[in-house]
Amino acid sequence: MGFNMAERLHDCNYPITAVYDLNHEIAASLAEKTGAKACMQLQEVSRLSDIIFTVVSDDAAMKHIFYNTDDNLLMEADGKTFINCATLSPAVHVELQEACHDADAQSLEACMASSIPQARAGTLYLMVGGTEIVFSAVKNLLEQLSTSLRYVGPAGSASQVKALVNMVMNINTAALAEGLGLGQGLGLDLEMLCEIFAQTGANSRVLETDAEDMLTRDHDCYFSSEHAAKDSGIALALANDAGIPLPLAKATFDQFEKLKSLGLGQLDKSAVAELTFPGRTGLPESLFQSSTFALE
Repeated sequence: MGFNMAERLHDCNYPITAVYDLNHEIAASLAEKTGAKACMQLQEVSRLSDIIFTVVSDDAAMKHIFYNTDDNLLMEADGKTFINCATLSPAVHVELQEACHDADAQSLEACMASSIPQARAGTLYLMVGGTEIVFSAVKNLLEQLSTSLRYVGPAGSASQVKALVNMVMNINTAALAEGLGLGQGLGLDLEMLCEIFAQTGANSRVLETDAEDMLTRDHDCYFSSEHAAKDSGIALALANDAGIPLPLAKATFDQFEKLKSLGLGQLDKSAVAELTFPGRTGLPESLFQSSTFALE
């Protein structure tokens, strides 16, 4: 996602001065395309930049890039603004805002409800949390990345909303997989079934994006099953703190955790259908021909 966002901003004539990735080849490739420096240290990114976008995998990765004692983004952060786009636990964003304040820097969470093609095209849906003053200062920049930009509230609030968005999306994905799996078990024409779903109360955005992939077993990754499990887990943790039981969210979380336990977490969330379609006891080699995933 970060790679494509950087290319988009480069296309919009914003200077990309520094990039960093654990995969140095990816960073070098992006640097070559944008004229940026591929940095080997996080603090160098902060030193060379005014606004720093971060896109990481989870809470632990976020804490590493900001708090690692040997090298982190806050080491040369005076006057910088951090825009953090990953789906994380809300408390992480609240803590980071305080840490940035102590380092004379600023932060926003800009949670994305879209995928890779939208990042490249500048058509993301962004939910923003943090102070309104910081949001106003970078609003024009964020508008280059999005077709819909929504300020939600203070730090942590946008990530709460994003957790709920992904929780509902994941439930819809698992439900669609069960509906289509049962349809196959009953011997129904699944293309016909999808057409009827689309015209009735069974319709959903997930039907548009994932149904064909479930039928054809094409699980190239746009949003991984591993991330689906993570985000449902964040929602369940919020529910636990609020004292609200969420049995559907828990059942969905368990399904994606099962995919992870089978070594399939890097496949797209549509792969949850592999658990519900009759006869899919194993995954064919063709499933991985256009994917970077491999069974161990």
